[in-house]
Amino acid sequence: MKLAVLFTGGKDSVYATYLARKQGHQITCLITLKSENLYSYMFHTPAIELTELQAEAMGLPLITQATAGEKEIELKDLATAIHEARQKYSFDGIITGALFSDYQSSRIQKIAEELKLEVFSPLWHKPQKEEMQELLDERFKFIMTSIAAEGLDKEWLNKPVSQKELDKLNELNERFGLNVSGEGGEFETLVLDCPLFKKQLVLEEVKIIEESQNTARLLVKKAVLKGK
Repeated sequence: MKLAVLFTGGKDSVYATYLARKQGHQITCLITLKSENLYSYMFHTPAIELTELQAEAMGLPLITQATAGEKEIELKDLATAIHEARQKYSFDGIITGALFSDYQSSRIQKIAEELKLEVFSPLWHKPQKEEMQELLDERFKFIMTSIAAEGLDKEWLNKPVSQKELDKLNELNERFGLNVSGEGGEFETLVLDCPLFKKQLVLEEVKIIEESQNTARLLVKKAVLKGK
């Protein structure tokens, strides 16, 4: 099928895209919502501006839509973005990287039904440890761009997640109940490279903003694409 992607640039939306392509679906475009609300109920916000470079790395067109990020009202902006994307790039369904969030999934499903589109969520209810291990096995290079959970600190930011970090996350899961995949908002991610990328994303200038011992985010000041 021809599909569009609700794209954040984080590990889940990129991996969902990768799985859909492996299943033989054609990806026609990426759709990104840029929220003014850092604590949006629906949309990923850290380093969201870098989706433009990621789209270029994937060789796919990107549709962006601004939103104030007001609860429920932001859904109208999502519907607008999907409608605009379908007018430019014909597709039959949309891909989401949702894992366990019923809040997000139910609202995306409702919008899709109104627009007569199918919803593909290849990660839905995938065990969190399994997803993270698959990302490493499939050669995904990704970093954390924000953290907000006991057991995490600013040292986790801007560091590629390797097997060592995954083992530590598994330990934190046992100690504090931390969601290994970050689905509960414990952390957000940015994919720097993966099998879908023709070039890799390189962060040349960053700043870490620390709000507390367990809450911090990465501000990317300069990023470029470089050949692999």
